Amino acid sequence: MANAFLANWRQNIIYIGFVVIFIVFALALNDKGFLNPNNLLNIVRQTAMIAVMAIAITFVLSAGEIDLSVGAVAGLTTVTVAMAIAVGGPLAGIAAGIATGLAVGMFNGWLTTRIGIPSFLTTLAMMGIAKGVAMWISATAAVPILSRNYSWVFGGGNIGPVPVLLLWMAILGCIGHVALRRSSFGRRVLATGGGETAARYSGIETGNIKFKVLVISSCAAALAGMLYAGRLQSGRFQLGEGDELSVIAAAVLGGTSLFGGKGTVIGTIVGALMIGLINNGLILLGLEFSQQLIARGGIIILAVALSQKRS
Repeated sequence: MANAFLANWRQNIIYIGFVVIFIVFALALNDKGFLNPNNLLNIVRQTAMIAVMAIAITFVLSAGEIDLSVGAVAGLTTVTVAMAIAVGGPLAGIAAGIATGLAVGMFNGWLTTRIGIPSFLTTLAMMGIAKGVAMWISATAAVPILSRNYSWVFGGGNIGPVPVLLLWMAILGCIGHVALRRSSFGRRVLATGGGETAARYSGIETGNIKFKVLVISSCAAALAGMLYAGRLQSGRFQLGEGDELSVIAAAVLGGTSLFGGKGTVIGTIVGALMIGLINNGLILLGLEFSQQLIARGGIIILAVALSQKRS
């Protein structure tokens, strides 16, 4: 088993890299509390929303598409959820979050598969639209969430020492893994991204598959927004800003190809945790925010390079 693992080191490089980075930070930052259980749980809390969106992005990239609007959709959802809770309570907030994800996803899917606009342009435009709408309806002000029940279920609670966010990430990870690897839908997604023309001749409705993965992506972004809102007990248009870069990097680092036809949900989750690990380590090292941004950009470049080598 060990020999097989080493023989396929490229396929397993994300897991090797995660262990190496963890050991380096553990040794370098031992006196700064890196290995403190509270710090490790904070890494999970800060990474969970990225992982949730990255799981869905794995399906989008595997189908040969891309979604740049996830961060803005998450921010918009925090605002719609907070405003709905203020008027109708937690159930209204949950309904508003689901409706936001469905509306954006169906619009992205319709423009991409029916009108023929590339998903890069569709979701890039949606990024601006979603952020603008969030700023407009909230008047750029934070909208507080006073429901303790909502905050506990969506991000702020703990079951013993285990954060609820970890449970959300684990449950969605299991569902995503089974859906991609064990279901006919997952096989059609991979076939669509691996060769759309061949998939179409084999009877796969590739347009329908692409529509569905874009809807799934927006709904996952909306869920991430609901978790942001619950954890921080407020809706703010700034939440999720820039997350699309970390989300795509997590998926590609984990082994999902930017060019379609290849994806792994487990690798994506590990990629998200690796990014959270690096961000946490950089903060404990005392680097300035500008230096952290440079390091994050380096991660994205590395992700693309690794994807090309393994594709």
